[in-house]
Amino acid sequence: MKRILLTGMTGQLGQELQQALAPLGEVIGVDRKTMDLAQPAMIRQVIVDVKPDLIVNASAYTAVDRAETEIELANSINNTAPTIMAEETQRLGGFLIHVSTDYIFDGQKNTPYHEEDPPNPINAYGQSKLLGEEGIQKTCERHLILRTAWIYGAKGKGNFVKTILKLGAEREELRVVVDQVGASSWARDIAGAIAQLGRQITLEQAQKFPLKGIYHFTNSGVASWYDFAVAILEEAKQLGFPLKVQRVAPITTPEYPTPAKRPAYSVLSTKKISAVLGTYPPHWRKSLRQMLKQLYAEKL
Repeated sequence: MKRILLTGMTGQLGQELQQALAPLGEVIGVDRKTMDLAQPAMIRQVIVDVKPDLIVNASAYTAVDRAETEIELANSINNTAPTIMAEETQRLGGFLIHVSTDYIFDGQKNTPYHEEDPPNPINAYGQSKLLGEEGIQKTCERHLILRTAWIYGAKGKGNFVKTILKLGAEREELRVVVDQVGASSWARDIAGAIAQLGRQITLEQAQKFPLKGIYHFTNSGVASWYDFAVAILEEAKQLGFPLKVQRVAPITTPEYPTPAKRPAYSVLSTKKISAVLGTYPPHWRKSLRQMLKQLYAEKL
């Protein structure tokens, strides 16, 4: 039986991965208490003890605005930690699946970003994630980097969907940025894709490297944050969520200044991974609806 080390087990993606990866082998989940990614020696010791065949790194420093001032901490978790995982994976002869982000791009394109497009992050968070990707690529032959974007889920703490639901229950008007465009990703869909990739990574396959390198995965379709917010509230209203909101007002990025710059366009092409999975990811609106149904059922 394969031993799978899963980082970030308590996060919104990590909780979905615990279930999705279970059929593949023994999943050993760790969180900040059991493997602090800011402590290199702790990372190495856990990997030495577990001796995993597969590491799935679903943990990251994701406070995009705070990263502008907590650069050292962001780099420690998003760069140093995955590079150490890559070193240990290479030493053990295992395989590493690492989750990365659309924020490694600058958002200057107006067509979907492909895996080979040159990265050019415009904030400290994106820079730290890019350094992590580069560390893995230099250190470990048997790796797969999965870039995704705008992650949300019913589990874990906060995300954009939960924030909109909370504000929609408290306020009559919401103001949401309309000039940042991307594709949202349901954590359960990402976890399912990672599990499917994991199934294809047998020991024999890993030696031949049929699956390695960089892949993009998000739900299909494109939306602005404003479009996404409107859809969240429409779907939530149909399900019976308690909402006070009457109007969602579109605003521009300069009207909502943040410490970190955001890419104006960060849609990721999923053509490459769809060929591997045998199907395109579900449309974002369909996945949003399923997530909200799950969230509503859990609140009853």
